[in-house]
Amino acid sequence: MFAKNTDIKLRAAEPQDAKLIYQWENDQSIWRVSETYIPYSLYQIEQFLMNNDLFSMRQIRIMIEKNNDNTCIGCIDIYDFDPIHMRAGIGILIQKDYRKLGFARQALELIIHYCFNTLMLKQIYCLIDVLNNDSIKLFTNIGFEQCGLRKEWIKTPNGFIDEIEFQLINKDFR
Repeated sequence: MFAKNTDIKLRAAEPQDAKLIYQWENDQSIWRVSETYIPYSLYQIEQFLMNNDLFSMRQIRIMIEKNNDNTCIGCIDIYDFDPIHMRAGIGILIQKDYRKLGFARQALELIIHYCFNTLMLKQIYCLIDVLNNDSIKLFTNIGFEQCGLRKEWIKTPNGFIDEIEFQLINKDFR
């Protein structure tokens, strides 16, 4: 564990998380928002976890656990890490049973603090499709600002939809 508040804690993903991550990665209902379109094998997940290193792989998966019972309720990915330009993308997944309970906001607040104060990033960003109103609300309520719009970016069964880019600038960056 490297960050926590009264309700949740964040920790690096461990090999024993492989089966849970395997379930998430193969849940087709979230493939559009995670930009995944093929199933992953358990072996692929295990190999990813063996190399879960931000500096060599330019990405890392962080697990979100409830403090009271250590239940893993989701994860945050830091990806597209750029140590020269001091920026990274972030994505978050909260299991269905734990959505709309404030856990995503708390996890984002903790990861923002980590990104800005430990990794000393200048900015973080996220990409959200225009139909994902819950994520748009989550990120804008935390202070992310829309900085771009990719028109007809994501193909769906009903046609193409736009993707919005949001960023949060570290105003205390030196």
